[in-house]
Amino acid sequence: MSDTTSNLPQAPTPELLADIRLLLNHAQRNVAQAVNSAMVQTYWHIGRTIIEHEQSGNTRAEYGKQQLAYLSANLGKEFGKGFDITNLRNMRRFYQTFPIRETLSLELSWSVGTIKTGARARYFGVGAYEQ
Repeated sequence: MSDTTSNLPQAPTPELLADIRLLLNHAQRNVAQAVNSAMVQTYWHIGRTIIEHEQSGNTRAEYGKQQLAYLSANLGKEFGKGFDITNLRNMRRFYQTFPIRETLSLELSWSVGTIKTGARARYFGVGAYEQ
């Protein structure tokens, strides 16, 4: 009778498992950070596009409301949640608060994924009077 236990794979060492977990956790954080950065940049561009369109045509409040309602309905159908009128206003306000895109990385903390205190105060301070 042969020893069949010698043919079974050995369990990895705890260090190997820990090293692989560390690599996977690091990759997950990097992916989340990259997605957050891309979404912030995209929202900034959406806000800029809305503002530029408004400034090249009708700037009446009624036109702006109709435009945001139209965008919200169509973007919501195609891309799902996240494009209601309030969010579109926030994207517009985001661009108005940070009109120079390159300053975003200086003002925002990507590693934590939150707006720094000074930037947060400016962002919310600007929007409080525009709604």
